[in-house]
Amino acid sequence: ENCIAFGKAMTSLAKGTDEDGNEIMGGTLDDDFIREGSGILVKRILPLIVSTIDDRSWRVRWTAASKFAEVVKSFADLPDAMDSLVPAYEKLLQDPEAEVRTAATFNLADVAKCKAKVHLPPRVRGLDGPDTFSPQTTDDNELVSVAERLVQRVTNLTEDDSENVRAALAMVATELAPILGKDATIHHLVPPVLLLLRDATSEVRLNIISSLSALNEVIGVDLLSQSLLPAIIDLAQDGKWRIRLAIIQHIPLLAKQLGKDFFSEKLSSLCVTWLGDDISSIRQAAATNLKELTAVFGSEFAINFLLPSIADIRQHNSYLRRLTAVRACALMATEMEPQTARTELLPMVLEMANDAVPNIRFNVAKGLQMMAPICGREVCDSQIRPVLALLVEDPDRDVRFFAVEAIKSLDKEFGGAK
Repeated sequence: ENCIAFGKAMTSLAKGTDEDGNEIMGGTLDDDFIREGSGILVKRILPLIVSTIDDRSWRVRWTAASKFAEVVKSFADLPDAMDSLVPAYEKLLQDPEAEVRTAATFNLADVAKCKAKVHLPPRVRGLDGPDTFSPQTTDDNELVSVAERLVQRVTNLTEDDSENVRAALAMVATELAPILGKDATIHHLVPPVLLLLRDATSEVRLNIISSLSALNEVIGVDLLSQSLLPAIIDLAQDGKWRIRLAIIQHIPLLAKQLGKDFFSEKLSSLCVTWLGDDISSIRQAAATNLKELTAVFGSEFAINFLLPSIADIRQHNSYLRRLTAVRACALMATEMEPQTARTELLPMVLEMANDAVPNIRFNVAKGLQMMAPICGREVCDSQIRPVLALLVEDPDRDVRFFAVEAIKSLDKEFGGAK
């Protein structure tokens, strides 16, 4: 902490401003003094920081790895500092302890944002291939950005034995794309991202899918679409229900990125399948997901690719599936044009009012309450109120309760019936 604070102070002196951009010292410090102070800092303070990566205690190394982004931010503007810090950081990425590698990996994007130029690690040719690096050789003095140097470590991290390291990498790797630019991203970053999409651990695949927006902004996801599809399908069928829930919650964003044509052909049926999941939270999220997809792609998409399957689900033997179909119809109606909601969805919900299961009937009442403002007063008085009037006389008290609540809501929205 003290070394970081000292680095910030010397950087402020070198710039002549504090962290808030205010001028300090009235410009009284001459350049020679600042250069000398910076040189002392690099020669005496930085070695103290670098030495922590070799400490015998893994907890010390873990602390260094956790705070390395702060170290880089504090020292980045000082001459030659990054030529010492980047190799130290790369060593943390290869630490024997998985906890240290994980902490270092979480800082990858923040370290890569440093604008300083560093030397590429020299190549040892004829050993493990042209991209094998060794700090002992000095035949390569090319200056590159920190991001361009660190991205060459990403592929090695995708092969790490620890799934925690790979999961951490999946969360931050795509953040390198805006820093690298399109060409470098395609050449250096896309291959390891594709490897992460095929990782054996579901959390890794989920993390990379969850973080694709940064990559999409730079190159789009066309290059990844064919690899995305099997990864999404695997996650959709994962044995852990929280994984299935997480991928459902990311589907609307993926839909925007993949485009209507690809999504309609490859994934629309999968989204309806989630309505029949054994877990209640998944079924509810699936219904909400269909609503959001309707908002993204429009009513025509919903009519062509979603409603036919929902219509079949209404006839399913399991009342839980029929119940989810009612919820999905009501939610989707809120994202449709009024005329489409009246003609395509309202009849499906009204028909379910005759279901033998009370849970279905009172959810019909709740659904009609939600759909009424979309359908308009005329349809409300001619079609919705008569059904609610029947439900008010239902033998089940819960059905009667929700029917009465729905009628109260309609009265508040439109006034009493004509």
